[in-house]
Amino acid sequence: MRRRRLRFLGAACGLALFSAVPVQAQLNGSHSLGDFGVQAGTQPQPGFYAALFYLRTDTDTIKDADGNTVSLSPDSPGSVDVSAAAPLLWYVSKAKILGANYGVMAVLPWANASLEAPAFSLSNTVDTGFTDILLRPLDLGWHTKRADVTAGFQFYIPTGRYERGGTDNVGKGMWTYEPFVGATLFFDEARTTSLATTAFWELHGHKEDTDVKVGQILTLEGGLGKSFLSGGLVIGGAYYAQWKLTKDRLAEFVLPGGDPVAGDFPNKHKVFGLGPDVTLPIASKSKLFALVNIRYFWEMGARVKTEGQNLV
Repeated sequence: MRRRRLRFLGAACGLALFSAVPVQAQLNGSHSLGDFGVQAGTQPQPGFYAALFYLRTDTDTIKDADGNTVSLSPDSPGSVDVSAAAPLLWYVSKAKILGANYGVMAVLPWANASLEAPAFSLSNTVDTGFTDILLRPLDLGWHTKRADVTAGFQFYIPTGRYERGGTDNVGKGMWTYEPFVGATLFFDEARTTSLATTAFWELHGHKEDTDVKVGQILTLEGGLGKSFLSGGLVIGGAYYAQWKLTKDRLAEFVLPGGDPVAGDFPNKHKVFGLGPDVTLPIASKSKLFALVNIRYFWEMGARVKTEGQNLV
């Protein structure tokens, strides 16, 4: 069986709740959490890859800056459910740049969302729509006996439906620029046991027709895995960790008991996720046709953010 590993990368889809609970949640970035797993720092072998990325995130919990749960209604907590699907095209060339294979990637995502906040008599469902395109024009991959390294640059184009103050937005209404670097380390000569991490750094433009600007965000994704069947079957555990590095710039927000003010949002969010990561081969005795990767994350340690579960 050929040793080709597929990774999946989707476009982000989230829902900022700061408008309902002004000081307890804030603006999301563009990176979708959990889209890389146990081989996050490995670029696949040269070739053309097509994949379908799916993300389902569910939460009924909002955490404040001290880690306390914010209750929209004691009897009927609010909830957010988001689903996204994205065809993914990935080409890795045999051509080399600085000793690394050169690749490019495009992701064309569709998403929908459902928000319920009984305390505010609010229940909205957002119809499925085409959201922000992800393009990766620079994808570099180095391969050694005991390690793989990847680095590059990608950006999100605000092609999704977005309107200032709109209730059916599926896009973020902003450009996002995201350099990344990662590595997968192998603990044996057969490269069957690995530990990986990739770091992504989000830089955002202003939201369309506003002075609102999402703060810079650092996301780490990776995991520990064991491969079998020449790399076709992989079993392990994956993680993600995200921190907002700089404050959101808002046109207007409200402090508790105060009047609307303009300026930087006072808090920065963080969240962590952990769960199983399994890759299953679809193959005959002599040929690998496809790989199916499944990851499930339980979130923890959230601050100034929602906390829930992600299925990838």
